[in-house]
Amino acid sequence: MVATVVATGSSTSRSRWGGDRLRRRHLLGSLLLAPLLTACFASGGGTGSSGDAKEGSRLRVALAFPPAENLSPYGADATVLSRLGVTEGLTALDANGVAAPALAESWRRENDRTWLFTLREATFQDGSEVTPSAVAAALTHATEAEPAPAALSGVTLDAKPEGDAAVRITTAAPDPVLPLRLAGPGLAVLSSKAYDDKDRVDPVGTATGPFELTEVTGSTSATLARHDDYWGGRAQASGVDVRFIADGTARANALRTDEIDIAEAIPVAQAAILEEATRKETATTRTTSLLLNSESGPFKDARLRAAARQAVDTSALADGVYEGYADPGAAIYGPAVSWAEGKRRQPTGRATAQDPDGTRITLATYDNRPELPEVSQVLKQQLERAGFKVALEVREYSRLESDALEGKFDAFVLARNTLVDTGDPLAVLAGDYTCDGGYNIAQLCDQNVDRAVARAEGIADTAARQGAAMAAEAAILGTDAVVPLVHQRIITGVADSVSGVLLDPYERTLVGTGTRR
Repeated sequence: MVATVVATGSSTSRSRWGGDRLRRRHLLGSLLLAPLLTACFASGGGTGSSGDAKEGSRLRVALAFPPAENLSPYGADATVLSRLGVTEGLTALDANGVAAPALAESWRRENDRTWLFTLREATFQDGSEVTPSAVAAALTHATEAEPAPAALSGVTLDAKPEGDAAVRITTAAPDPVLPLRLAGPGLAVLSSKAYDDKDRVDPVGTATGPFELTEVTGSTSATLARHDDYWGGRAQASGVDVRFIADGTARANALRTDEIDIAEAIPVAQAAILEEATRKETATTRTTSLLLNSESGPFKDARLRAAARQAVDTSALADGVYEGYADPGAAIYGPAVSWAEGKRRQPTGRATAQDPDGTRITLATYDNRPELPEVSQVLKQQLERAGFKVALEVREYSRLESDALEGKFDAFVLARNTLVDTGDPLAVLAGDYTCDGGYNIAQLCDQNVDRAVARAEGIADTAARQGAAMAAEAAILGTDAVVPLVHQRIITGVADSVSGVLLDPYERTLVGTGTRR
């Protein structure tokens, strides 16, 4: 059976938040935004069929972030699921940020609000078929989530099955980057069983990826089995054993002592003591920033935000804390996004700095990324030299996220992959810095920013959209609600015996069908 998915758009509004296993992968000449990166995937194995290859052992993987939201696909845990090869959506991102086939085999744009997606034959891990009705239901559940997935920030989707072979998706306005949006980890397609509990979405055994989540032990470990009916071919590894290890030094030591095969986010301080062959450095679109609460507390005053910005020495962070594995913060989008520099604009509307004169602030961060506490210590010193009195709070991310989103801190140090949600530069700008943004830790609500982001979202031409995105970036930076600190390069620890690890600049993938030991 070949089915189609039809996406169309209507009036404007904003939301709150079995088969033959053919793997035809062809891109149609539809309008797709393609941010060019200076880095690409460094994969030792593809994502194609591997059923004829010699079967590998189970993989042992250490991840930095324990589940923060019971492995809900709608929040931060969505990327955990995609990195482990559990979930996937209608599309995926290739190494250059172009939308590529996933559950959707191909697509074309019929008009400014209508896209036609052709589904490949695929099955869910529970044995049921991936049908238009299942796709429509999964997308509908995503639109009803609170908060909404970041990929849907500022977008309204109404998904309904159309007969036996189509799903009609109605958007509130023309969406020129819909194929990119559907690649967002938060828009993974799950079977109907995932939604049996109205209070949570359960990805255990209900996704479509090459590995099936079979057991989750709190926030400490997870067990994955191979999904033998995966449409892309049987994975070479027989399964994956996952340990969630928030401490970066412990992750590095586990790799060195052969307790694990793959360790994400190796601390800079541990990189030098690992064998060179096991250190895999990848340029990424991740920016570490200082977010200032612009809604309440001292940083409601734009003059104090300006003072905090002026106090920060980003070179000291890049050269000192990151030991050269990062570049000084230039803007929200860093050097890994090659097109951004030529279109960059100066921030607009900045306030004049005011003497902090002993103003007390609470600065928070998390220790899952081991450099962040050190970054925050250095920032504390810099801010105190400028006249602030700083109380520093460090917790594990899962114990910090809700407070951060509720604006309980004056300042927050966050490492954010700026293209992780859709690959479209506007997704993070809308989700993190607009009034209705679902991940707005800075609590920013500025009409000039909202207008600039909305203006850019309506542009279809790639170059023009990129330029408008840079104008919106300038407006956001002008509020001083975000101070870019460094643009990161990440280090992944990979044992000599392992091949096919997916080193992704977008940090969406890690384990695929070709990953084995």
